[in-house]
Amino acid sequence: MIDPKNELAEIKTIMERSTRFLSLSGLSGILAGVFALIGATLAYYWVYYPNSPLGYRNFYLHEPQLLTRLVVTAVLVLLASVISGFLLTKHKTRKNNSVFWNKTSRRFLGSLFIPVVIGGLFILALMMRGYFVIVAPASLIFYGLALLNASHFTLGDIRYLAYTEIVLGLFSAFLPGYGLVFWTLGFGVLHIAYGFAMHIKYGQ
Repeated sequence: MIDPKNELAEIKTIMERSTRFLSLSGLSGILAGVFALIGATLAYYWVYYPNSPLGYRNFYLHEPQLLTRLVVTAVLVLLASVISGFLLTKHKTRKNNSVFWNKTSRRFLGSLFIPVVIGGLFILALMMRGYFVIVAPASLIFYGLALLNASHFTLGDIRYLAYTEIVLGLFSAFLPGYGLVFWTLGFGVLHIAYGFAMHIKYGQ
């Protein structure tokens, strides 16, 4: 005899898989956080060392050589995070016998990267104008909004990370000069914590 509860649960699971991208890897979040911490360590060494990062150092950022180092480091951290996320997520989809590139994954990636690209262009405009103190808050806020937008097409747990990133970005906006600290917390520590939580909860 068919159990109505089990049948409804199975139907719900099928519908969720057809509308949500469920193959995100917790390990990719951990790696993204590790890459961010490495980048933040280099930035600290170039900008603050041997002083504490808990201080205002905006005037240092007007040095062209330092700016180049920071931008290149940020791009490398982003590329490493995206590549590792892609490979681990693709591995997870194969392991779950599902398709990586489909309508659902395209919706997820579109909803995630459109705000990220817009935020990146906005941050580039800020840097060209010399408003370096707003770069860290803007990156956290736009990234949080991107995650919140993408949460409609993936695991709902990602909303908690999104809200926390936005709140950190707002705090950072009201505490200029401490951008590296908030950036490290948002992209480093939070990513690692979220990745571990997802790995424990979903097993991958």
